[in-house]
Amino acid sequence: MAQALFFDALVAWQRRLGRHHLPWQGTRDPYRVWLSEIMLQQTQVATVRPYYERFVQRFPDVRALAQAESDEVLAHWSGLGYYSRARHLHACARLVVQEGGRWPGSAAELQRLPGIGASTAAAIAAFCFGERVSILDGNAKRLLARLLAFGGDLAHAPTQRTLWQQAQGLLPENASATDMAAYTQGLMDLGAQICTRSKPRCPECPVAALCLGLAQQRVAELPHKSRRSPRRLEDWWLLLLRRADGAIWLQQRPPRGIWAGLYAPPVLATQHAALQAPPGARAGHAPTLHPVISHSLTHRELRLHLVQWQWAADAPEPVWGPGRWLLSVGQPPVALPAPIRTWLLEHLPPAAGAGTGFEV
Repeated sequence: MAQALFFDALVAWQRRLGRHHLPWQGTRDPYRVWLSEIMLQQTQVATVRPYYERFVQRFPDVRALAQAESDEVLAHWSGLGYYSRARHLHACARLVVQEGGRWPGSAAELQRLPGIGASTAAAIAAFCFGERVSILDGNAKRLLARLLAFGGDLAHAPTQRTLWQQAQGLLPENASATDMAAYTQGLMDLGAQICTRSKPRCPECPVAALCLGLAQQRVAELPHKSRRSPRRLEDWWLLLLRRADGAIWLQQRPPRGIWAGLYAPPVLATQHAALQAPPGARAGHAPTLHPVISHSLTHRELRLHLVQWQWAADAPEPVWGPGRWLLSVGQPPVALPAPIRTWLLEHLPPAAGAGTGFEV
């Protein structure tokens, strides 16, 4: 396959029919490109867009993010999931500022920063510095595996490296900085809009004539990726301690593990423990059991059992700490796991004004 044919066709298509109105486009600011790339990892554009806009309004540059407290960063991330991204984001901002506030100018150097992998580094380098380097995000993997009829198992890192080498070989030696930006966006756009996981729109593809997977009638089977082991099923019993005014007690989770650093109801190991009246519960009141919530993580399937106890007016603060009472769900949001945030939005009133919803 001639390099220039694929590259030029994709660049021309992106400029004519690709996406051009996303809030992180049209900039060569590494901070904003980096932020969008981290948010878009394993998350749909439609979900990311409002989070990105709120985030840059509060943290308009890398110094503002670096100076923020971790709780506030996590709060603005609340609902996006994969919270290690937010922690790495904060650590990365602090390191960039510590080193003078200047971003590394190549993909190889960018990968030395916390939370920046090879594809993210390539995207920043291509968009901001015009570097001749290929991304390999999920959309690009699917598109290139079909284009090249690449049948290797992409669940394995060595196979991904082989595909990456072939992707790099598609870049012409004389690719300009502006063309590299359009090409990189084109890989993302074509994979998201045309070369989709199911029901790809091959007749509308600008590179269909070059696609080996289409010529070999293998589009449906590519890319090949062996299945992960089944998720482990776990039952979690969550104590909803509720005061007479409706406030719910949230405990800050430990700094490591699932929901690290986020606020959630105390988690108990067994049904028996959750159904025993905790110290401070109103005497004579039976618990309320809410419908079970199912929540999928990368390697686990959680069944969340919410057991509500009424809190006595004269009881001391709950023994589960550190934590605080939540009266309402406000803006900026409290740093909450997605299923807890969804439940609270249904059962607590929205906060008036710009308060956090925390009682202080």
